[in-house]
Amino acid sequence: MKATIVQEKVAQAVEILREKGVDVWLTFVRETSAGYDPVLPMIFGSQTLTWESVLMVTAGGETIAITGNLDKTLADDTGAYGTILGYDQSIQPVLLETLRRLDPRTIAINISRDDVFADGLHHGMYLKLLDFLAGTPYAERLVSAGEVIAALRGRKSAAELTRLRQSVATAEAIYDVVFAEMKPGMSEAQIAQIMLAEVAQRGLTTAWAEQSCPGVNAGYAGVVGHASPKDNRAQRGQVIHFDFGVRENEYCSDIQRVVYLLREGETEAPAAVQRAFDTIRIALNAAAAAMKPGITGQGVDAIARRIVVEAGYPEFMHATGHQVGLETHDGGTVLGPAWERYGQTPFGRLEAGQVYAVEPTLVLEGYGIIGLEEDVVVTENGAEFLSHPQQALILL
Repeated sequence: MKATIVQEKVAQAVEILREKGVDVWLTFVRETSAGYDPVLPMIFGSQTLTWESVLMVTAGGETIAITGNLDKTLADDTGAYGTILGYDQSIQPVLLETLRRLDPRTIAINISRDDVFADGLHHGMYLKLLDFLAGTPYAERLVSAGEVIAALRGRKSAAELTRLRQSVATAEAIYDVVFAEMKPGMSEAQIAQIMLAEVAQRGLTTAWAEQSCPGVNAGYAGVVGHASPKDNRAQRGQVIHFDFGVRENEYCSDIQRVVYLLREGETEAPAAVQRAFDTIRIALNAAAAAMKPGITGQGVDAIARRIVVEAGYPEFMHATGHQVGLETHDGGTVLGPAWERYGQTPFGRLEAGQVYAVEPTLVLEGYGIIGLEEDVVVTENGAEFLSHPQQALILL
């Protein structure tokens, strides 16, 4: 029987623990419909756990789920845990007995200063875990699982890449529909509704909140980034900028496109628009060409950023790119500058299997936002586009 993605990821975690020199990875959760840990979809699936539960993976290959007896069947259904232990009154005795048997030198828990997807252990649960471990040597052996989770989220399996490719293909198909149907005079909101209707018709959801997915910018109204489509009308002589993705089979796409609405008598975009578009296209392609295992996220960002600035445009105030997967912004290494808000994430090194959305941007006064975004996977030989990169302005 073919392994599920949850089974694949739990097995992958064993190899990552060995690589990182971590003995045990411990995920501690409760009432997960409210106390959500972002790692759960990878290692437990979509079902929720009610009582305090521990999911444990060891470098020795053991996979252990300790749950309330009412949740044991859910753990068994994953097919990912070789040992499933239940309890009724308190998880502490079973947890301590398991730790004494394993006697790990390092126990990785889900805390991180910079990566929200590796920071799923709520503070109250952390304090409770310390209470459980009081009087044992294990409280002194706790370390961050940040590197483990970043690797696990980042290194996409073949099955994950198949889902991501499909999500990208669907987003591109919806773009084709809107480009065929949109007309000058339509509002941003009307254009967005064409896309949302296509999403609904396919039985899917948008990659992020519908309020700002799709993002549609007719000209430039002072907003670059996440904003809801407004009543601004698409006018000839304007740039229309899109930011959009879908969530399909749990995995997200994230793609930006640029359209120029020709004025009467125009057969091509004005030189200023074409130059701005070419600058962003060149910056994106140069960043993608540099994306090989071992380069830092900051290194990739610097390439795109330098091209935009040296062309005479202001520096864009966001990272050149981010990882994509179960979420649109999927944690781990960021293709970003060494700004405080990004913490240590720009200094991570790219790895084969990681999928990034690459998105340099500029604002061209009088016309609108020029921003492209393509989804690429890092391979041993460099980056491979999952999307079909926009290499020319779309003229309507």
